[in-house]
Amino acid sequence: MKDTFIWSKFKPTKVGDGKGNINWKANPYKNPSWYMWLHSLRWIGQGITAAQNGDKAALTHVTAIARDWVKDNPYSWKANAAAHEATMHRTNVLICLRQAVLSNLKVTKLPSSYAWLDTALINHAKFMTANWGGAGNHGTDESIALFGVGCTLNRSDYMKTAQERLGKAITTSIDAQGATNEQATGYAQFNYSLWGRATKALQDCGVEPGKTISTRRALLATFIAHATTPLGMMQQIGDTEYVKTNNIVGTPAEYAATQGKSGTAPKDRVKIYSAGYVFGRSGWGSATTPFSAESAYSLRFGPKRALHGHSDHTAITYQARGRDILNDTGYAGYANKDWRTWIVGPSAHNVMTTPKLADTNPITKLTRSSIRDNADFYEMADSPAAGVSRTRAVLILRKPDVVVTLDRGTAKTAQQFQTLWHLPSDQRATVSGRAAAVATKAGDNTRTVLLQIPYKGALPAGSTLVKTGQTNPIQGWHFPHITTRKAASTVIFARAGKSVSILSLIVPTRANGAVTYKTRMSGTTYVIDLTVDGVKTSIGVTGGGSLVRMS
Repeated sequence: MKDTFIWSKFKPTKVGDGKGNINWKANPYKNPSWYMWLHSLRWIGQGITAAQNGDKAALTHVTAIARDWVKDNPYSWKANAAAHEATMHRTNVLICLRQAVLSNLKVTKLPSSYAWLDTALINHAKFMTANWGGAGNHGTDESIALFGVGCTLNRSDYMKTAQERLGKAITTSIDAQGATNEQATGYAQFNYSLWGRATKALQDCGVEPGKTISTRRALLATFIAHATTPLGMMQQIGDTEYVKTNNIVGTPAEYAATQGKSGTAPKDRVKIYSAGYVFGRSGWGSATTPFSAESAYSLRFGPKRALHGHSDHTAITYQARGRDILNDTGYAGYANKDWRTWIVGPSAHNVMTTPKLADTNPITKLTRSSIRDNADFYEMADSPAAGVSRTRAVLILRKPDVVVTLDRGTAKTAQQFQTLWHLPSDQRATVSGRAAAVATKAGDNTRTVLLQIPYKGALPAGSTLVKTGQTNPIQGWHFPHITTRKAASTVIFARAGKSVSILSLIVPTRANGAVTYKTRMSGTTYVIDLTVDGVKTSIGVTGGGSLVRMS
């Protein structure tokens, strides 16, 4: 009612004159998302609800705002990126406003003085018909809104187009295994809700949605469960904020979201999705091991980066001992090009990369996998830059909790290869000699020991580095939310040459738990005899590059 707009953590902004005359060019924070949500009109929703419930002043004011938008942004508004992207949201607001007019005035037919509103809805439908966003979440949101216009105005052509597009989109946006095509775990949760809205929109207009949507949503709920950490959070992959898993009652996601307090756990301990995800864990909780005390991990491979994905192929996230151990760096939004470029690029992920060569956005193959009771093994391979190839072998141990990686890289010209390990922002890492770094938090009972094993030659000076909160070049940060940036340590294991091998051990243990190792050869197998807080295990690197747990 005061023409004040609030979005995210930005301060409230007076965008109008108090009479519904809005400055639609306002963007005081120079933030594209702020600007887009201003043009969505969703911020007038509480006024529309009040109008629906009989408030005449609210009806007058929200009508003035909506009509001012229509007047100041004549069709077609494609040149205005914010108005363009917000079309689907704004369409739904206008549909709700139309219903509020009928309810407030206690009429069944829209008065002639509101004819502009139906004209605006038709223009929005025309725009969405001509500018479909495809099978991602944008296109689905558009189809729901287009169907809504058709249902509201009794336009069967709009309804038919929307239904056809929804039919095409459901099997693309959620694949036959239940994985999202958005390449971001946070969008899996959004898509679950989105397709629920699609179902309701169809049913509310008397259209039977069929079984495909419900079947794919059920599979997606299981994907969401597997993508949940022991802390009850979503694995932060792609454009995903650090958020809790939604409690989707009656699905495996309920069990994950409640950390085992209610619902039924998925049947699989490890799930490999051909869309490019591996989700694994030590277990789903038991009478002796709480859900939160289990360890868990994610790996990324698969098709080229698309939609909300990052250049995170071969990357690992990892949780153990009731905390995050290896983090993704998060989601920085779209406002700052430099931060966006870094956070999408390979150097913001737990991968081996080559800093001086441009990322080619590769297809990454999962070439081998082996799931065992006490250790899971994977191998991934790709060509991340021109003239460069890399292979990553990963071994995830339980009892003790250890991550082992063997990164092998080759290049046509000698250069530096770096294996990066991004740590949580509440820890700080320090270098310990040439071969190790240690991450700690004051007062915490867990520390993480990161070891670079001198495999295939002694380690040169400067081969282990730590970067925290660096801005030139950007390194050592975590974005839990798009408006929150925290300094976080990144451990770098570096080697130079045309052909390198970097063997890493990530070992979470008690704050006072000792971590020691010795190496030896057993035939053609390189063996690491590791002791973690008194627990002994042996890890082998075979001549073919496989990682195996030997004891």
